[in-house]
Amino acid sequence: MVPEGDLASVLADLRPASGSGGLLAADATRCARALGVDGVAVSVTGGGLNELLWCTPGASAELEDLQFTLGEGPGPEAAASGTAVMVPDLAREPADRWPVLLPEALALGIRAVIGLPLLVGRVCLGTMTMQRAGPGPLEGAALTDARIVTRAVTATLVRDSGRWDAFATAEDGSHFYRAAVHQAAGMISVQAGVSVAEALIRLRAHAFRHGRPLIEVADDVVARRVQFPHDDGDEPGGFAVGGTEGP
Repeated sequence: MVPEGDLASVLADLRPASGSGGLLAADATRCARALGVDGVAVSVTGGGLNELLWCTPGASAELEDLQFTLGEGPGPEAAASGTAVMVPDLAREPADRWPVLLPEALALGIRAVIGLPLLVGRVCLGTMTMQRAGPGPLEGAALTDARIVTRAVTATLVRDSGRWDAFATAEDGSHFYRAAVHQAAGMISVQAGVSVAEALIRLRAHAFRHGRPLIEVADDVVARRVQFPHDDGDEPGGFAVGGTEGP
């Protein structure tokens, strides 16, 4: 068991230094160790979009991108319900719960996931998703500690309204990981004549269909290497590359 002081130091280090450009500091890997999990990630939501702020490298980062691309998993479910989502063994979970994400997560070597909402009253600001390579629940003192971390993360996030404004508008030069995704969704909305929400769905579908990271496709859209022309109601996800129709 990790000494309690390690968790205390993680909590003390969460707030970033002034001018650092981030919303969370501390070491995500150290936080994961203190909670007894293999990885942790924090994402915030705003305007129907989602932004990865803080995570351990490897499987957690890949899981978070999968959740964002597919719109399913413990994070989206916890955000929608405002309650904890805990799956102690993905290999035993019914396939229809997260039909696309489940096999992808197992392929990453993830067996257990926990999604906790970041709540301010009844408003969910985002989620903290934890994962383990081995099956088993998070319970007792470990679950209590995880809830303490989510409260501390939430309190840290709400202190800087200026950074939240940058996130909501996806300003150029912002420090947010998915700023290009937000910009690309806006461009697709204009190109295809659809809502921003529908544009994001089309962007996600295109990325998954072609086996590419969502960030890469978004960068191509922003650079005008990929376009999503108006299809007058045809099947979503059509696009053109360099002026030529793609598959």
